Amino acid sequence: MPIHWRIRRADDRAATRRIAVLFAIGSTCFLIGPFPGFVDLVGAVADAAVFFVGSIFFTTAALLQFRQSSAADRVATAIQLVGTLYFNVSTLRSLLDSIDDSAVDRLIWRPDAIGSLLFLISGALAYRSVRQERDRDRREWRIAAVNLLGCVFFGASAVASYVIPETGDVLDLAAANWSTGLGALCFLVGSLLLLPRRGRA
Repeated sequence: MPIHWRIRRADDRAATRRIAVLFAIGSTCFLIGPFPGFVDLVGAVADAAVFFVGSIFFTTAALLQFRQSSAADRVATAIQLVGTLYFNVSTLRSLLDSIDDSAVDRLIWRPDAIGSLLFLISGALAYRSVRQERDRDRREWRIAAVNLLGCVFFGASAVASYVIPETGDVLDLAAANWSTGLGALCFLVGSLLLLPRRGRA
């Protein structure tokens, strides 16, 4: 999810590239998973597996990012990492539920409310940190802004996918899917922006 921290020093370029690629793969999984017609094409179990695999890539990238982060970014990256762990649990639960009941006329996965809240907090901290720097890099500002937007979309998806207790229906299935896809697209853009530029120290 939020891929918004500092553009690293030249000697950290390889690590930054790994983080960006891992986030990009995870983002792609969350972009494909809710895509209209995908679950009909591959089935509920395979669709849930795509979400779960994506969450593993996110957590791996978040862990590497936490280990590489500066003291100023440590709290935000830690919050992000915990958020990804919540998504690991929710996507695994969705995968197990899909194995038990492979019907496709339901929401395969919905963003975890706590995980989404942690992403929003992490994204807001990163955005504020970048905005407060006088000599901020414009690319870092773009990464922080697009990833905060992705966090907002994931939060909207968590709200839209709320299950109404009286009926068992999802509040707005279409909005939940589109918000998840748009959030993932934002995270993918942030991942690609994070990739170190060739020939630049």
